[in-house]
Amino acid sequence: MAKDHGPSVKDDRQYEKLREKGASKEKAARIANTPRSKSGERGGKARRYEDWSKQDLQRRAKEIGIEGRSKMNKGELISALRGH
Repeated sequence: MAKDHGPSVKDDRQYEKLREKGASKEKAARIANTPRSKSGERGGKARRYEDWSKQDLQRRAKEIGIEGRSKMNKGELISALRGH
């Protein structure tokens, strides 16, 4: 039986499965809270991270709380952002 992760997680079972697979708490919660009706929809047409400036990558990494970003090069920032 799935644990109750409080009102911030809508699908406790899916959240637990994602955490077991190694997803971060934030990523697991984001996916578990996605309405099923929208789960297959694709997002907009964002630019590839390779096309972003290093400064933009660092700003985005700061927004989502990636630690050690100031010491990362552009490739490391891209990997960290994709892995988050």
